[in-house]
Amino acid sequence: MRYLRTILLCVVLLALFVSLHSEFGYSADLLKRAQAGDAEAQILLGSCYDFGYGISKNAMEAVKWYRLAANQGHAHAQNSLGYCYYYGEGVAQDYIEAIKWYRLSANQGDAEAQYCLGYCYYYGEGVARDYKEAVRWYRLAADQGHAAAQNNLGVFYSNGQGVVQDYKEAVKWFRLAANQGYASSQYNLGWMYDNGQGVVQDYKEAVKWYRKAADQVYAVAQHGLGGCYYFGDGVPKNKEEAYFWWLLAVANGVEQGIEWRDDVARELTSAQRERVQARATKWFEEHQ
Repeated sequence: MRYLRTILLCVVLLALFVSLHSEFGYSADLLKRAQAGDAEAQILLGSCYDFGYGISKNAMEAVKWYRLAANQGHAHAQNSLGYCYYYGEGVAQDYIEAIKWYRLSANQGDAEAQYCLGYCYYYGEGVARDYKEAVRWYRLAADQGHAAAQNNLGVFYSNGQGVVQDYKEAVKWFRLAANQGYASSQYNLGWMYDNGQGVVQDYKEAVKWYRKAADQVYAVAQHGLGGCYYFGDGVPKNKEEAYFWWLLAVANGVEQGIEWRDDVARELTSAQRERVQARATKWFEEHQ
């Protein structure tokens, strides 16, 4: 959630900086605007301190400026303040306080806050665990195009958590997020095609979506793609390709892939193994 929030906030901040005709980063003019009570300048200044845009990072200063904007009802600032409380950045960690600010922002229609609130309901952080409430908030965010919320809503439909299990509905939400480039959903959609859940089984489509996620360094998709090459599902059998993707998957943390990697390695010649290992090394260098 932390990484996604950073990306989304940067997009919002860029738009706000453009609207204020300011350079992207700390400036005397931005400080002057914030001190004069301009809520958008306050959240931008808080973000400069939060992420180190033109000034040294200072989490406590970030919270100070987020709070000033949040108290004026600025939805993005309320969400950012909730985030600070959730992770204990610049303030003592406090899930209940995080929920308070997420809810204020979410009730104004902020998709990221709606997603964060759904996340808290799913894990029971600051609130009692409630899958139906998680679904409600994820859906509000998903309907606004929030990719992570769309993915999580797909997971809920796939598992029957908070909703009646419905694989076709799960596929719908996975596809929406996958088409936005969301790696987890690309893998999930590939898995649905691989196993024929909610769609007609189609190994070629499974390979297509596994590959998209694998190219984003999504480890379980790399593992799945290795399996497709080993068994010839959707692609011609190719043990070198299987070894390549299993090498990557294991290196990226898929421990259950160790046995698969080692088994196929024994089926290759030393020259084949060395060739694939060199290719994997190059791939890592290019994807750092």
